[in-house]
Amino acid sequence: MRKFRYILAFMALCLVVGPAVAQEVFKNDELTITKLEANMWVVETFDNTCMYIIEGDKKSMLIDTGTRAAKLDEVVKKITAKPLEVVLTHAHPDHAGNIHFFPEIWLHAADTVLLQKTYKGKVRFMHDGQIFDLGGTKIEVVHGPAHTPGSVMLIDRDNGNCYSGDAVGSGQVWLQLKPSSPMKTYIETCKKLEKLMDNGISKVYCGHYPHVKGALDKSYVTAMRLLAEEIDNGTAQGAEPFPTRIPGLGGDNPMIVRKGQVAIVYDPAFIK
Repeated sequence: MRKFRYILAFMALCLVVGPAVAQEVFKNDELTITKLEANMWVVETFDNTCMYIIEGDKKSMLIDTGTRAAKLDEVVKKITAKPLEVVLTHAHPDHAGNIHFFPEIWLHAADTVLLQKTYKGKVRFMHDGQIFDLGGTKIEVVHGPAHTPGSVMLIDRDNGNCYSGDAVGSGQVWLQLKPSSPMKTYIETCKKLEKLMDNGISKVYCGHYPHVKGALDKSYVTAMRLLAEEIDNGTAQGAEPFPTRIPGLGGDNPMIVRKGQVAIVYDPAFIK
């Protein structure tokens, strides 16, 4: 009877403490790899972007490739030796900077215009609703445009995870970049993710994990949508000039508006 009480006490403690604490498994001058969940790791880079590694029974997936990381292919093999699918959430250089280490990548066709012209490997085009079967783990592609025309969110329904890239931002979302999309496009992407989060998805792992150090929840996505709706209908308060300019890619007069936990950078010329 006493042994049974000990078992119950241990189970109760596990419920309070929750899942195992994140464990750092690799580090060098450019990146740090931390195991966040069973068979899932975040790769945090020197410039506050990130990648994710997901391992299935038969294959693994690398989500994004970061800005700069020497011998990234060899680093990934320290985590998983299984055949690798390299999938880009979008083609901006901070997420696609190391594609040259891999012979093949997956990308949404709408982002082709942003892809490095020097890449010599094979580019395969994925589509909304496509399923990557890693063996015991399935990852679904959900098109989520606005940050870029071909931004995608990668959905692991069994584990309740969304890997969002920059589709809904990492506390701040950039919508001032070219090619620009109307604010309503971003609103629809947020709504799409909200619906997923009403149906089993509980954690959003964003494209700049070092800024948030955890998964985002539905309240974050809803806050982004509500702020985007205010910008779209002209009721947003407190917009200010955004100091960062990106020649050739960013808008000429970007603005930023903040509300609570979220912020949106946008070009007033391309709201509609």
